[in-house]
Amino acid sequence: MNRSVGPSDQRRFEEYLQSIRDVERRIQTAESQSDRALPLVTQPGSIPETFPEYAKLMLDLQALAYQADLTRVCTFMMAKELSGRSYPEIGMSEGHHALLHHGDNPDKKALLARLNAHHTSMLAYFVDKLQSTSDGDGSLLDHTVILYGSCHGDPNKHDPHELPIVVFGADQIKGGRHIRYSHAQLPNLHVTLLNKLGVPVERVGDSTGSLALEPLTGV
Repeated sequence: MNRSVGPSDQRRFEEYLQSIRDVERRIQTAESQSDRALPLVTQPGSIPETFPEYAKLMLDLQALAYQADLTRVCTFMMAKELSGRSYPEIGMSEGHHALLHHGDNPDKKALLARLNAHHTSMLAYFVDKLQSTSDGDGSLLDHTVILYGSCHGDPNKHDPHELPIVVFGADQIKGGRHIRYSHAQLPNLHVTLLNKLGVPVERVGDSTGSLALEPLTGV
């Protein structure tokens, strides 16, 4: 057939065949996974009443999805923007968003610090869950990168600079360090992490490059 059609048609024909081969590979992958035994979990009757119960349930679902290889990427927001949720389980009746605009009031800032610690304890729960789950030659945590943080450095001013960002997991990234960047953009970190994980990209969103993760530039 290659002899009877022109170069343009040959290219289109090859693209068509490649599309068929790609679909076949995806079907074969799906068929090979269909017999995989999935972990059993108790199905809840409704949304859990407390934040820790709800958050841990959602985090458990993410861990199960990783364990069963149902997905490779998860995103999870601890609390929606403008959330007025209170947290009686830690003795906090104030709404979340009201505390973010603390006006430098030391009492409100102390409550906000307690809430941040509460949210971070959910992250610790998730990290422990992944670390205790075997996966290949290590744990799920060994084969996962977790990026946790906030979109504001100072929520009282809606300041998007000096963001508190934490990165966990993956053998390719050295942990146990505090690295401080000056005027760095968060999408630059996204580019860096993707490249570290073997996903070559030059740009994510409004990134301007990548970040050096090796040197300890500030503590």
